[in-house]
Amino acid sequence: MNIFNTKVFAAIGVGFCFIVIGLGAWTRLADAGLGCPDWPGCYGFVTFPTTPDEIAIAENLYPNSPVEIDKIIPEVVHRYFAAALGLLAIALVSIAFAKQKMKTESLALLLIIIGQGIFGYLTVSLKLHPLIVTTHLFGAMIVTSLFLIIFMKSLKITNSYLILVRNKPYILIGFVLIVFQIFLGAWTSTNYAARACLDLPYCQGELIPNTNFEEGFNLFQSIGPNYLYGQMSNEARVAIHLTHRIGAIIVFIYSIFLAAKLWSNESKLIVIGFLSILGIQIFLGVNNILSSLPLWNAVAHNIVGVMLFLSFVVMTFLAFRRA
Repeated sequence: MNIFNTKVFAAIGVGFCFIVIGLGAWTRLADAGLGCPDWPGCYGFVTFPTTPDEIAIAENLYPNSPVEIDKIIPEVVHRYFAAALGLLAIALVSIAFAKQKMKTESLALLLIIIGQGIFGYLTVSLKLHPLIVTTHLFGAMIVTSLFLIIFMKSLKITNSYLILVRNKPYILIGFVLIVFQIFLGAWTSTNYAARACLDLPYCQGELIPNTNFEEGFNLFQSIGPNYLYGQMSNEARVAIHLTHRIGAIIVFIYSIFLAAKLWSNESKLIVIGFLSILGIQIFLGVNNILSSLPLWNAVAHNIVGVMLFLSFVVMTFLAFRRA
């Protein structure tokens, strides 16, 4: 088998994207997003400072950012894997042009990854601004989607999936809902609002706690000197958290409706897969609250959220593709 083909590299790209997204979530949730105060180096080093002399040099260069190795390592590892993903995209472009297939898709993929690099720089230079970090996450999901679309196109699927074709509007509505819900999840995380409510079904012991939606959803709030640990009031964080909870309920109800609409012999594996991912995501979301946001659970919640997003990418692709 020829391993230097579009299908193989696209499949590797999808898997690699999950690693990069998982590492990005780990970095963010471990409060290591500013583990390196500069970009693309780390304290002025190609790798990062390790010896006492190098640490002294680093802290002299950045006196307001003391070296914390346990935060540097997640940030640097995430950067290396993200850079490797860029190299993989370059290889995919080369294969696409050599075979004269899917050149547009592979070029778009490479350009978006370059854009992701710019947002990686902005994440550090703008000190974890929540809008930048949230956009960076969506960029990663678009990259994963493009790898997946290239892979699916290379499979030459013959099944018609007429049930999906007939329900295009319902699939698109679900896609919009899941995108909005993922935004709410990212906004919850980047504004450190996940711990605002650690009880169910109440929030801080109240069914209707004090909230501040205007502050909570001010997308262009000013920050300083950085946004590590957040700067919003408790009421603003509660507003964000509750909105994410309500969004989850809406998505769940609509997903059950959509699954019923799409259920048929030809699409039952797709529907079962979708509902399975949804069930895991709900469990992880509830466990985030009841277990006070354990790191492994929060990272898994991010990864499964991407899987839920990709399930809509698959359904949309099959519904709109040309037979």
